[in-house]
Amino acid sequence: MKLLVIGNGGREHALAWRLAQSERIQKVYVAPGNGGTATTAQLENVALTDAGELIAFAKKEGIAYTVVGPEAPLAAGIVDAFRAAGLKIFGPTQKAAQLESSKDYAKAFMVRHHIPTATYQTFTDPVLAKSYISEQGAPIVVKADGLAAGKGVVVAASVQEAHEAIDKMLGDGSLGAAGARVVIEECLQGEEASFMVMCDGQQVLVLATSQDHKRLLDHDQGPNTGGMGAYSPAPIVTPTLHNRIMREVIQPTLQGMAKDGHPYTGFLYAGLMIGDGPDASRPLKVLEYNCRMGDPETQPIMMRVKSDLTEVFEHAVNGTLEQASITWDRRTALGVVIAAQNYPDTPRTGDAITGLGKNTEECAVFHAGTRLEDGVVKTAGGRVLCVTALGDSVKRAQATAYQTVQRIQFEGRQYRSDIGWRALSSGETSS
Repeated sequence: MKLLVIGNGGREHALAWRLAQSERIQKVYVAPGNGGTATTAQLENVALTDAGELIAFAKKEGIAYTVVGPEAPLAAGIVDAFRAAGLKIFGPTQKAAQLESSKDYAKAFMVRHHIPTATYQTFTDPVLAKSYISEQGAPIVVKADGLAAGKGVVVAASVQEAHEAIDKMLGDGSLGAAGARVVIEECLQGEEASFMVMCDGQQVLVLATSQDHKRLLDHDQGPNTGGMGAYSPAPIVTPTLHNRIMREVIQPTLQGMAKDGHPYTGFLYAGLMIGDGPDASRPLKVLEYNCRMGDPETQPIMMRVKSDLTEVFEHAVNGTLEQASITWDRRTALGVVIAAQNYPDTPRTGDAITGLGKNTEECAVFHAGTRLEDGVVKTAGGRVLCVTALGDSVKRAQATAYQTVQRIQFEGRQYRSDIGWRALSSGETSS
């Protein structure tokens, strides 16, 4: 069996790596891939990004099915194009992917279908947006409506900071079309968690819980990023909360999409804010939807998969997801992102990476912003690597990951030293 994974990040490396563990796999192609997928056994990079060329490649190679990693091709309609060509592909249609590609669409959808979320208003006029912010006060959240590669959300601690975000998004056009419209939300308090499921249009398969660290610096300081690390499972998602999330968020979302004429297939990621209180009644609201797996949450989740993942995806693309199940490693998996100098603003690239070594069953290094150049792996993006380790406890997984992080070197590298601190503070109870 030959498969195709579309994307070039750490999420795609982890997905392709896990799929390639199956005895059924002859080859997993990754388009376009990165320096890690170029050097991983049974993976092969394909220098293609155009949908038409990818469709021709999938037909020529007899690809059994394709898995889409990132949001941009989903928003561009790659699933629609593959299906029109008679090819099996896992992901949402362009219409369904609006849950991620438009914050305004997602907010209106949640209000329409009574899914709990923060109060909001949408603006295209910077003067009106600033006036609203001044009325509401701070802290307040400003979001670019469209896809902005993790740079479209500003949690403003002051009115001035929120006004500056409006200037950046609606004023100077630095975010392009993504920032031509903004969503301004109330700032929710609590603890974030990532809840991801697989969908086939009717059925749902829940993935392991996870939690990521968005801020650049230790103690959750500094600017928001695409994610500086993650761990799985997330102790905050207790069985009671798990049931509430399914009942109050996931099922209403799938029912709402079907009612709106866009049955949902693919990964569905609900970013949640969970407030304080007893689990049966504590505040639970959706911060955002993603129409793909999170990055870096995918890396720890893939480390914990013990089943043959190729069979799970096969059921998903055939509409028989109710027959699928995933066995999870009971240990904790924890991933530490090593980022480039000047990330998240203007990351430096082109630096040689040393000390990568070989992956083991307990620790794997998933590549994101890397490329292979004349046999040398070099930096090629903001988030460069995600060092992901398994351990019998959060502390042990943390220790293994950071030992490997210390070994890996490149000019200007940066990383957080406290990934997993929330799980440690909660007493490491599993969910």
